[in-house]
Amino acid sequence: MATASYGYYRGTIFLAMFLGYTLYYFNRKTFSFVMPSLMQEIQLDKDDLGMITSSQSLAYAISKFISGVLSDQISARWLFSIGLCMVGGINVVFSWSSTVAVFSGLWFLNGLGQGLGWPPCGRVLRKWFEPSQFGTWWAILSCSMNLAGSLGPIIATVLTQSYSWRTILFVSGMICVAASFFCLLLIKNEPKDVGLPSIEAAANKSKGGSSSDESTLSEFLLSPYLWLLSMSYLVVFGVKTACTDWGQLFLIQDKGQSALMGSSYMSALEVGGLFGSLAAGYLSDKAVAKQRKTLYGNPRHFILVCMMAGMFVSMYLFRVTVTADSSKVWILSLGAAFGFSSYGPIALFGVIANESAPSNYCGTSHAIVALMANIGGFLSGLPFSTIAKHHGWETAFWVAEVSCGVTTIGFILLRNIRTKMGHVSKKAE
Repeated sequence: MATASYGYYRGTIFLAMFLGYTLYYFNRKTFSFVMPSLMQEIQLDKDDLGMITSSQSLAYAISKFISGVLSDQISARWLFSIGLCMVGGINVVFSWSSTVAVFSGLWFLNGLGQGLGWPPCGRVLRKWFEPSQFGTWWAILSCSMNLAGSLGPIIATVLTQSYSWRTILFVSGMICVAASFFCLLLIKNEPKDVGLPSIEAAANKSKGGSSSDESTLSEFLLSPYLWLLSMSYLVVFGVKTACTDWGQLFLIQDKGQSALMGSSYMSALEVGGLFGSLAAGYLSDKAVAKQRKTLYGNPRHFILVCMMAGMFVSMYLFRVTVTADSSKVWILSLGAAFGFSSYGPIALFGVIANESAPSNYCGTSHAIVALMANIGGFLSGLPFSTIAKHHGWETAFWVAEVSCGVTTIGFILLRNIRTKMGHVSKKAE
C-alpha cells in the first residue's frame, strides 16, 4: 500500500511541477514570442529591446540564488506557487502597459519571480525520489523548458493571427495564476507531509549511516567539492553559452557559411542538448544504482567527464575542420554532438550539487553552483566578444576550447576527493 501511495504522490507532484515549470518558462519568454506583433504597435529600437530583456536576466540571476537559499528554510511548494502566481500577474499587468520604462521594470520583476521556480523543484525531487532515480527525473523535468521553448513561438505566432499581443499575454498570465493554486494543492514538500516514511532517512539507514545528514553552514561552505563543482560549472556553462551565442556568427563571418546554415547549426545544437540531458540523467542513475555512492568519488563522474571531453573534441573539430566547403551534414553533426555533450554536464552539475549537499543545504548548494554558472555566462558575453574583436573568432574559440580541456583534466585528477559535503561522522569515515 505504501508503494502505491508513493507512486500516486510522485506522479501527481511531478506532473504538477512539470506543467507548472512549463508555464514558468513560457511566461519568461512571452515578450520574445510576441515581439514582432508588439513592435507593430509600439516603436522599440534595439537598445530598448536589450534593456527589457537584460533587466529580466539580471533579476533572474539574483533571484535564483536567493531562492535556492530560501528553499532550505521555507516550504518549497509555497515558494514555487508564489513565484508562478507572481509571474502570471506580471504578464497580465505587462499586457496593459505601453512604455519602455514600465516594460523594463515589469520584466525585472518577472525575472525575480522566475528565480523562485527551479530551486524548489530540486528540493522536492530529492525528497521524493531515490538517489538511483534522481538524475533521470531531474533531466525529464528540465525538458519542460525545451517543451515551452519549442512550442511557445509556434503557439504565439498562430495566436497573433487572430488576437493581439496584449490578449495573448493577458490569457497566458491568467492561466499561470490559476495554475499556481493547483500547484499549491498538489505539490507536497516531502513524504512525511502525507504520512509516508522519509526516503532520505531510509536511504541513509540502508547504507549504515545516520538517518540525519545535516551540517552547519561553515562545514558546508568549507567543503572543497562544492567549489570544485562551482568552478567546473562556471567553465562548462560559460563555454556552452559562448558557443550558443557566438557560434552562428563564427560560422558566417569566419567560416563562410550562410545565415541559414548558422541557424540550422543552432537548432541541431538544441536538439542534441535535449537528448544529452536525458542521457546524462538516465545513464548516471544506472551508475548510481550499480555502484552506490560513497564518501569519496561519485558514480556520476564517469558520465560527466566523458561528456566534458566530448565538448572539447567537438569544439576542436568545429574550429579546425569546418570551412566554406564543408558538408552541411558534418556541420550539423558537430552542432548536435556539442549540444549533447554540453547540456549533459549542465544537468549533472545541478544533480550532483543537490544530492551531495547536507539535506538542510541542498537548495543552497544548487544556488551557489548556479550563481557560478551565471558568472560563466556573463564572461561568455562582453569579455569573450572583446577577445574576438581584437584577435578574431578563431582565437576566441581556441581560448574557450583550452579552458574546457584544462577543466576536464583538472576534474579527472580531482574526481576521487571527498564528495560528501558538510559534516561526516567518524563512524561513516
